[in-house]
Amino acid sequence: MTFATSLARLVAIMERLRDPVRGCEWDSVQDFASIAPYTIEEAYEVADAIQRGDMKALADELGDLQLQVVFHAQMAREAGHFTLDDVIAGICDKLERRHPHIFGDATEGGHPLWEEIKAKERAAGGDQSALAGVALALPALERAAKLQKRAARTGFDWPDEVGPRAKIDEELAEIEDAAPQDKAEEVGDLLFAVVNFARHLKIDPEEALRQANRKFEQRFRAIEATPGFADCDLDEMERRWQAVKAPGNATIAPGSA
Repeated sequence: MTFATSLARLVAIMERLRDPVRGCEWDSVQDFASIAPYTIEEAYEVADAIQRGDMKALADELGDLQLQVVFHAQMAREAGHFTLDDVIAGICDKLERRHPHIFGDATEGGHPLWEEIKAKERAAGGDQSALAGVALALPALERAAKLQKRAARTGFDWPDEVGPRAKIDEELAEIEDAAPQDKAEEVGDLLFAVVNFARHLKIDPEEALRQANRKFEQRFRAIEATPGFADCDLDEMERRWQAVKAPGNATIAPGSA
């Protein structure tokens, strides 16, 4: 089966599922807002398969993600907004436009030129801000980093990591001094400051937190699996936790020091 035939089959299946009379009772009543969370979830599942190096799962998850594109395009076609052909033509045009050193007359290209072209496209769309186009639906850590990078391009940035590091201490102090109703806002400022510090250290905060999550999960599962864990007090849980953290330890024996 050719790619065109496979894609046409998927489009036809989605058309049938969306049919208000003969279609699926669930698929036929969805809209952009109700499907958006599934689109985001499928993208994360693609990333998870890549992280695990599972190519069979990756092929499956990419299919699920492709379904999301077709689903949105079908809803848009029904409403008269655009079609799947428009979606594919649009990305083809964009790739050629943003690679003039490959498809045009430019002699140099790369990421700087790509970003310059994107900035011109955003400005042509009416938003002149350096922060234009940073998606609201991005994970908060990733969006904070992107906002900071965009602002830094205008010169609004500390010259090194000293300023961002001092800002963390400042925000911690503001949390301690804040009224209860203001603490959430101050914690947000602290997280933003930590992202900025990570950026200056050339560390991806999203990936750093993923690694921390994995490490916490591995260690907690290790102490959770030890005999008598459910009856442990906090001091014993902490002792087992520290034992797991010891270099080379993945598991611990209850009662070991």
